[in-house]
Amino acid sequence: MNFPQLKINENNAIQQINTTFLKERDIYLGIKRDDLLHPQISGNKWRKLKYNLARMQELNKTELLTFGGAFSNHLHACAAAGKEFNLVTHVIVRGPELDNNNPTIQFAQQCGMNLHVVNRLEYRQRNNPEYLKEIQARFPNAYIIPEGGTNEFAIQGCIELAQSLPQHDYLVCPTGSGGTLAGLIEGSELTTQVIGIAVLKQAEYLKSEICKLSNKAKTQTNWQLVTDFHGGGYGKFTPELWQFCQYMNNTHNLPLEPIYSGKMMHALWQLIEQDYFPTGSKIIAIHTGGLQGLNGLKYRGLI
Repeated sequence: MNFPQLKINENNAIQQINTTFLKERDIYLGIKRDDLLHPQISGNKWRKLKYNLARMQELNKTELLTFGGAFSNHLHACAAAGKEFNLVTHVIVRGPELDNNNPTIQFAQQCGMNLHVVNRLEYRQRNNPEYLKEIQARFPNAYIIPEGGTNEFAIQGCIELAQSLPQHDYLVCPTGSGGTLAGLIEGSELTTQVIGIAVLKQAEYLKSEICKLSNKAKTQTNWQLVTDFHGGGYGKFTPELWQFCQYMNNTHNLPLEPIYSGKMMHALWQLIEQDYFPTGSKIIAIHTGGLQGLNGLKYRGLI
């Protein structure tokens, strides 16, 4: 599979945020603009897909199957990858019905993705081994990727991201399933403090999930999951958070959505205000993409 054809720019620039707010504290803040990797397969979705697509090829599978909600960034990226690589793609979508006016669903259909709608009861079985066996039997040529894209091959892509960065003291990312954070822990030096900003409520359980994905996470103390900045829960956000996203876009030319990277940046800003980071700290924050989600938020009248 020839990835360079995709024109993926994995070494895209780190954007430094210049403001008096940071200069007064002598803090360097750089944003790894992984949202600029590719127009449709961006951020951590490409990082997670990269080695899964290579594994799919090794196994001689010709179809890709995954799971997602109707507005999912992962669904969007898999559909785009299918179109780019000329792969048959399937997604089992959480229903009970399909809204054909949803911009994410429209994009997936334009890419030729096969959408299989199931009710919420069936969708809950998406990680059940017996259910996955049934799905594999129904789609024998399919390589199955979990919802959100996190598995051992996804971790490899996130390790690669961590190892590509210039020297830094702190590495920060938004955390949903824990895969990106686990990969960054695996790929970082022991001298780097790795911080995940949980984007969902009651996220303490993710710590054990991260330890399952990363051997380093089990024994090292140079990482943490911050759970106080979820903004009301997954997919939820406050007016203040959305105003902050607009401020960052207008003032620093940094486009953000309020579900993942916007939530992380807002949390990071508050932590800096609270003098959480020592003077002279060098922080790199990962923009994990997901800007396609803005269309879904507009469609639902949420922004």
